[in-house]
Amino acid sequence: MPAAAAKPHWPVVTIVGVGLIGGSIGLALRDRKLAGRVIGVGRSAASLAEAKRLGTVTETTADLAQAVASADVVVVTTGVAVIPGMLDAVDAAVQPGTLLTDAGSTKASIVAAWEKRRRARRGRFVGAHPIAGSHRRGPTAASADLFTGRVTVVTPGRATPAADVEETGAFWAALGATVFTMSPAEHDRLLAATSHAPHLLAAALAAATPAEARQFTAGGWRDTTRIAAGDPDLWADILLDNATAVAKALSRIAGATEKMLTALEKGDRRKLVSLLHAAKEARDAVGS
Repeated sequence: MPAAAAKPHWPVVTIVGVGLIGGSIGLALRDRKLAGRVIGVGRSAASLAEAKRLGTVTETTADLAQAVASADVVVVTTGVAVIPGMLDAVDAAVQPGTLLTDAGSTKASIVAAWEKRRRARRGRFVGAHPIAGSHRRGPTAASADLFTGRVTVVTPGRATPAADVEETGAFWAALGATVFTMSPAEHDRLLAATSHAPHLLAAALAAATPAEARQFTAGGWRDTTRIAAGDPDLWADILLDNATAVAKALSRIAGATEKMLTALEKGDRRKLVSLLHAAKEARDAVGS
């Protein structure tokens, strides 16, 4: 007799948003046989049809309440501006005790909004941010190994039960991620330096490049400005939601830039080499 099929870790996982992140979650769940049903929720019939065709989910619907009613886990992968409201809508329809998480690029405001009504909640929410994005969008950009070897930060509130944090970390780890846990505020401070401010710098460089120079761009310019191709509306919400931390990160960058500018103006080769060497060491420490 054939061996019995292994029971999925989560019989039903509902993903709200079927783009790059949501689609990749679905593909990873299916590829690793971690879920029996993967329900994709969205507003665009075309995107839902594409997600189903590509196999990122097993079924799709525009009915949020119906999609989450039987879920063991719900993952919200919409833009940060709508995540708090989406979590409220999800929470109103889930079974008591359902695990909820998200993939928002900022965390403090999302977690704070949930915590304000913690005592009345039906679900168990633990914020998360898989640091594995791309400037590409939509279901066609999804990949089953998007999270493999990449970091996901889990950001519980002060009152979040340890068991919920552990279960959420286990979910993301099962998708291949390396999981770190920290406060929402610490996450936002760190990501301002490593993601949010760099996006603004990439956008500034792209915008400041004269039109007549664009035909002479090579790998350096293109690598540096790649993330500026991201969705402007999505990124505006991220940057404004974390504006204070992003402003501080930009101030640090401005200080470093000022030192380089001074070395150039003075023709100080020794200082310029020293600054470039320090930057190289910092970049080399991260690896490829």
